[in-house]
Amino acid sequence: MSWRDSLVPGDEHDEALAAQVHPAGWTAPEPRERYDLVVLGAGTAGLVAAAGAAGVGASVALVERGLMGGDCLNVGCVPSKALLAAARAVADARRLGEFGARADGVAADFPAVMERLRRLRAGLAPHDGAARFASLGVSVFLGEARFTGPDAVAVAGKTLRFKKAVIATGARAAVPVLPGLGEAGYLTNETVFALTELPPRLAVLGGGPIGCELAQAFARLGSSVTLVSSTARLLPKDPPEAGALVEAALRRDGVEVLLRARPAAVSGAGADTVVTVAANGVSRAVRCDRILVAVGRRPNVEGLGLEAAGVDFDPERGVVVDDFLRTTNPRVYASGDACLEWKFTHAADAASRLVVQNALFLGRKRASSLIVPWCTFTDPEVARVGLTPEAAARSGLPHRVFDLPMTGVDRAVLDGDTEGFLQVVAGKGGRVLGATMVSRHAGESIGQLTMAVRKGLTMADLSATIQPYPVQADAIRRAGDAWNRSRLTPFTKSLLKSLLRFTA
Repeated sequence: MSWRDSLVPGDEHDEALAAQVHPAGWTAPEPRERYDLVVLGAGTAGLVAAAGAAGVGASVALVERGLMGGDCLNVGCVPSKALLAAARAVADARRLGEFGARADGVAADFPAVMERLRRLRAGLAPHDGAARFASLGVSVFLGEARFTGPDAVAVAGKTLRFKKAVIATGARAAVPVLPGLGEAGYLTNETVFALTELPPRLAVLGGGPIGCELAQAFARLGSSVTLVSSTARLLPKDPPEAGALVEAALRRDGVEVLLRARPAAVSGAGADTVVTVAANGVSRAVRCDRILVAVGRRPNVEGLGLEAAGVDFDPERGVVVDDFLRTTNPRVYASGDACLEWKFTHAADAASRLVVQNALFLGRKRASSLIVPWCTFTDPEVARVGLTPEAAARSGLPHRVFDLPMTGVDRAVLDGDTEGFLQVVAGKGGRVLGATMVSRHAGESIGQLTMAVRKGLTMADLSATIQPYPVQADAIRRAGDAWNRSRLTPFTKSLLKSLLRFTA
């Protein structure tokens, strides 16, 4: 697909966006004799690498064939969170009766919701735009890039020679082989944000983060949504308790959830679209107006001339890299969704900071040392970092699990957000090995637990960290308190009682 398919033709906000991140008539500079660093792809991974290298004095060329800003700005984090914020506002308005207030006849104005999304996205675009990066001293080239040798890239009829290069071409939505899907037409995250009218009926294929987030949002905005997942539970990479809470929330918002269900075929188009689904040996028809495909991501590695550069790759897993994010060509590194298992904006950012050090300054920073949290922005949110209890058990690590329901957190009670929990996995000496948090603001709290895992902090450290009262993050301190209480064995209590008698 073309990058233009993700924009609304003639829309003033999308025209303003394109003027920043793929300006018409952009004049690229004449290439230098040799660049210190050539970066392929101007998504988060590429932008961070280019800005970081230029900031320390390196000569940098940045090549982008589509929209600068990549998925995050254009078809990922930014538009999706604008959509989710609108859907949450509608849902909150419908809950006003719980708080002693009234708002009759609450309904979403979908065209206005999407206009706001496009306006806010365009407002954020200059930070990722061509003009800004040119002002940083980066040579910006718009067009298809292709390696022509181990130290050269061709783009728009020009050759860019390099000392080092970074492949940061990202990933795209994976599309299943499903009879009739192409003929019926379908949406992905790359096209769904260009909608201007609400689909009356939406079928969502996929029970991962993107599928769950968008299924809930569209249901809250007024679509009749059916989510079809081949897995036994939603969010299969997260603990079962988290997936169960998200499933309950989606059902409460009106989403029909079909688990262990595989789409077999699609027939018709438009308002006559039918997805035939096989579930537990029974076939059923899901009638819809639009289909949203959210079954995973596929790395963008085709058409880059990687063979000419001596860079090994796998069409499914992406560019092959070592722990230093170096490819099979020692001059070439990779970062972001093109090579990482963690396909998150913040992971791409962290990996590119590492790449700049390793590629330009003989650094030995390892990707395996990164502690990467993640968050699914459903309502409630699901945030995770480090080891789950199952992962700790598989690794043979001695551990204990501390669970705290959000019903035990005062601020959650006062906010009416008691749906959720905090689960912390503690290892030897109470060291924090991992955590999962399910709450309305879990994403805002997981950073504290990420720091704890990264720095080797203990449950006692969590208990000793003062949280402002009342906040939902107080669940973290309370989990630490639970650890402290668990250490009060009968012998310890007896010893302390004896000590008190002597100090009276």
